[in-house]
Amino acid sequence: MAIVGVDLSLPLTSDTKVQIVDALLTHQFVLFPNQSLSRERQFEFATEFGEVEMPDAQRRPGKRHGVAHVLSNVDDSGKPTVRHSKAANYHWHTDKPYNAAPPMLTMLHAVEVPEQGGDTEFANTALAYEALPETTRRRLAGLRIAFRPAFDDSRPGAAHPLVRTHPDTGRKALYLGNHSTHIVGIPEAEGAALLAELLEHAMQPRFVYRHRWRVGDLVMWDNRCLLHRAVLDEYSGKHRRVMHRSVVKGTVPF
Repeated sequence: MAIVGVDLSLPLTSDTKVQIVDALLTHQFVLFPNQSLSRERQFEFATEFGEVEMPDAQRRPGKRHGVAHVLSNVDDSGKPTVRHSKAANYHWHTDKPYNAAPPMLTMLHAVEVPEQGGDTEFANTALAYEALPETTRRRLAGLRIAFRPAFDDSRPGAAHPLVRTHPDTGRKALYLGNHSTHIVGIPEAEGAALLAELLEHAMQPRFVYRHRWRVGDLVMWDNRCLLHRAVLDEYSGKHRRVMHRSVVKGTVPF
């Protein structure tokens, strides 16, 4: 859903905040086009919805923390590149599911976007769950999925319901993605096959929206019922793509 006529560089009124929250809960994805705001102001905007999480990356001395985190495909020489590691954003994932209380929402502000490529896809796992056969939904009831950071084996990770209930709407959604390692309590091969089957189901075009970025777009989405990924195509790594990200803490899934 697109919300126009709102300048996010200015403080929100209480009515506008309520409308934004309602739109997010109804549509799971909200777009604010043509926004011009500093990283500091984006951080302030994000705090309207809860506590903002700091980036997982190691913090260098002197790094500003009360601002939006910079995500880019630019290397140290200023040239665009592509990362193909397991942690790369080109895989379907939800943000930080390995936390005991994963994020409720993420927002991205488009600062530099390529003329071609650089899109992001979003898959609605609530719709995907509702489209499953009743026999499959019964099979999934009570199962828990383990997550771990792909880039930090020292962290303990967390296990959450494979089907989580949205704390605000009561709607059920699949909870899975690239950071998952296994389903707790069932044979590894069986669990891997089930996760692959569910992910393939959730990736169907009827559940997926592809966003074509424009400079100034600020989007926010509900991590509790959406997966997302940066689209890897023939243009990836050829043009600069710079985003400012803010992540708002959520609650323990149930």
